[in-house]
Amino acid sequence: MHDPRLIRDHPQAFDAALAKRGIVPVASELIEVDGERRAVVQRLQQLQNRRNEASRLVGQKKAKGQDAAAEMAELGELRATIQQAEADERRAQEAFEQRLADLPNLPADDVPAGDESANLEIRRVGTPPDLAEARQHFELGEALGLMDFEAAAKLSGSRFVVLRGALAQLERALALFMLDLHTAEFGYQEISAPLLVKAPAAFGTGNLPKFEADLFKTAEGFYLIPTAEMTLTNLVRERILDESELPLRVTAWTPCFRSEAGAAGRDTRGMLRQHQFAKVELVSITTPEQSAAEHERMTACAEEVLKRLGLAYRVMLLAAGDMGFSARKTYDIEVWLPGQRAYREISSCSNCGEFQARRMDARYRPAGGKGTRFVHSLNGSGLAVGRALIAVLENYQQPDGSIAVPAALRPYLGGRQRIGRQEEGRT
Repeated sequence: MHDPRLIRDHPQAFDAALAKRGIVPVASELIEVDGERRAVVQRLQQLQNRRNEASRLVGQKKAKGQDAAAEMAELGELRATIQQAEADERRAQEAFEQRLADLPNLPADDVPAGDESANLEIRRVGTPPDLAEARQHFELGEALGLMDFEAAAKLSGSRFVVLRGALAQLERALALFMLDLHTAEFGYQEISAPLLVKAPAAFGTGNLPKFEADLFKTAEGFYLIPTAEMTLTNLVRERILDESELPLRVTAWTPCFRSEAGAAGRDTRGMLRQHQFAKVELVSITTPEQSAAEHERMTACAEEVLKRLGLAYRVMLLAAGDMGFSARKTYDIEVWLPGQRAYREISSCSNCGEFQARRMDARYRPAGGKGTRFVHSLNGSGLAVGRALIAVLENYQQPDGSIAVPAALRPYLGGRQRIGRQEEGRT
């Protein structure tokens, strides 16, 4: 959500920032709608002031034994008028907030304009393995007898998978490794939270109202979380924190659910884009002064997972038009997949500024200061577990089709060093 004062005071700058996302100028329209809203609010306040004055006169006249019939009649008329004005004020406020709710966050100054073609590569880390013949993850998994898309399709349809035996264990090992790293070394607090949320929580992170088609909704009106960002960020919803509590860092390993409404025909083979997948999420709540440094720190935490798994990757600064709705600045981490001979996204770390905080009414009380300020919220994948599994399979594939287990994961698999065909058993 945007600050109305910013739009009124700096309309050209507001439009210029949104133009980096490819959005046409809207400030003048918003100022007009806001002006109508403020006029209604002013009229309501005038009516309320007149009601208070009339009530005071009634009290004075009755105390002196004087006739207050005229003032009583006016109060009766004002009551009905004020009720109508209050209804008008609610409608005007809702119309203005609805218009604001449909607009994405403003990009940071150092975010390039344009679509994904304008994304900037910041750095590359690691060297992709030199594989004579690299197979894709689904070819490897099916050949091992441990990745079953046919069984999943019978259960749930397309974009689902059944993992068996060692691959199911490898997926769990990856998630536990990530959680241990983020909690023990990077200071994130592990959270177990609901997978179903109400509409206000989805609104708070920017998933509603604009992207309802991307969410799964139950008959009872709950939404399945598309990422634990939704629950972790809303932990500070309608709260006032002390500055001493910040930065607040939390993490969770959860299943995530996405309809992939806009992904028809994309990544239909394999596990890259599914309706249900696992992810370790990182969320930080900070002061405005802390958020830029926290963004770099969070990205480094996600990168460390890949470093310890020995996976080559690159970091991209996303252009404004390629960022998520709530983000003001985003780094995408893309891991090398030999089977595709391409870097593919495995983490997206975003600084949302105060955008989500305004939607959630999440504030903090500055130390030694007066009043409250909106917090800044950040989120990132630390990492997407399914995509990490894909990366391990493709980067650690052996000529015989088996998979070498990265050293960092072996303690979570009882020391296992290799995954072979299902019938070969433990090796």
